[in-house]
Amino acid sequence: MTYLNEKDKMTKNHRGFSLIELMIVVTILSLVVLGLVTFFSGGARSWISGQNQLKAQREARIAMDSMVKEIREGKSVMAGSYENGVTISYPAALGKDPVTFELVNGQIFRNEVNILIDNIPGGGLNFYYFDNEENPIADPTKASKLRINLQVDVDKDMQPDVVIETEVNLRNYGLAG
Repeated sequence: MTYLNEKDKMTKNHRGFSLIELMIVVTILSLVVLGLVTFFSGGARSWISGQNQLKAQREARIAMDSMVKEIREGKSVMAGSYENGVTISYPAALGKDPVTFELVNGQIFRNEVNILIDNIPGGGLNFYYFDNEENPIADPTKASKLRINLQVDVDKDMQPDVVIETEVNLRNYGLAG
């Protein structure tokens, strides 16, 4: 029977790791960390994209509500000076000047001064006109109802990301004055 002295026992039990073992561990840990970073950065990008879409949706709804409120009070509709525009006139009893909503260079303007919303792709604001029987018509001056289609581009790829559509009846349609 051989007896190992104290020094021999310590060197046998505490050999350490070889350089190859350490390199394998570092490589595995690097791959795990790279996977985690990719996962979390993708999640962050997704969250930011969702927040931008929510913001655009909120702004589109506010712009649409503003247009609907003013169009609803109108008595007649005229085509705006731009292709995607409309002018609303009101009964004299309301004492309001006509209001125009138009799409110009990706922005919707109210009376050519106030910007309601931007990031609208070309053709992103459309007005469709209907008569008393809800038949589609081409002449806006005979319209008693409008359908508004609003499209917003969040990521600047010229494809609409948010689309809102609503219909509005002119409450004062056909009133004299």
